[in-house]
Amino acid sequence: MIKRLLNISMASLAIIILIGETHAWATASTHIWGPSTDIQAFKLWHITSDFYTPTEKKSLSRIPPVINAGLTVGVLPFKNLNAEIGFDYKSGLGIADNYPIYFNIKVGIPENAFGRAFPALAAGIFDIGLKKNMTNYDVSYIKAAKTIKIGRFSLGYFSGNRNMLINSAGKKDNAGIMAVWERTMTEISNKLWFCAEYMGTKCAYGTFNIGGSWKFAQNVGVLLGYDFYNNPKFIDTATVQVDIDFQ
Repeated sequence: MIKRLLNISMASLAIIILIGETHAWATASTHIWGPSTDIQAFKLWHITSDFYTPTEKKSLSRIPPVINAGLTVGVLPFKNLNAEIGFDYKSGLGIADNYPIYFNIKVGIPENAFGRAFPALAAGIFDIGLKKNMTNYDVSYIKAAKTIKIGRFSLGYFSGNRNMLINSAGKKDNAGIMAVWERTMTEISNKLWFCAEYMGTKCAYGTFNIGGSWKFAQNVGVLLGYDFYNNPKFIDTATVQVDIDFQ
C-alpha cells in the first residue's frame, strides 16, 4: 500500500493542503463524504465520530445505521509538506463488522506554497481494510483545490478495489471523479461552513452530498449533511459528524 501511495505522490509532483485565508471547517480527511486536500498539522490529533442513518425503509425493515469513529494525526513538521495517518472503527456493515478497522494516509503541501496561482493538491489512500475482498476497499485518489472569492473548488479522481467497488448489478464501478464547492460563510459567521460535494460512481461510494457545520470552539465542530446516492437502489442517508482537535 505504501508503494502504491508513493507512486501516486510522485505522479502528482506536488501534494498540497489548503491553509489560506479561508479555512473550511470540514475534518482534515474529508469534506462531508470524500477526502479533501486538508491535512492535520504536525502533532495535531483529530477525533471524528460519524453517524449515517437511512432516511427510508426498505422491504418493511430499516437498514441499520452506520457508525464511524476515527483518529488522525499530522506527522510531518514542515511548512510546505504535510502528511497525516489515521484509522477508523466502523460498525453497522453486517459481516464486515468482524474486521472493523480501516487505515488511511495522505500527504500534501499548502495552497499558494509556490505562488498565488498554485492550487492545493493532495494524494492518499483510505479505507484500507484488513480482510481481503471484504473490507480492503483501498481507495486511492489525487485531488486539486483552489480558493476564489465565492469559495473553494476541488476536483479529483479516485480508484478502488475493483472486486469491492461494484454497482447493484454486481459489475465493477470502482473509479470516478470528485468535485466539491465549499465556503465559510463570513457574512454570517466565521464559524459557519457550507459544502456541496459529488463522488462519481454507482457503487456505495457514489453520492451527491450537501451539508454544513458550526464551530462551537476553535477545536470542536459539528457537521450535519444529507447523502443522495447516485445508485437509485441505495437508500439515502442523513449524516451527523462531530470533530475534536487536540495536541
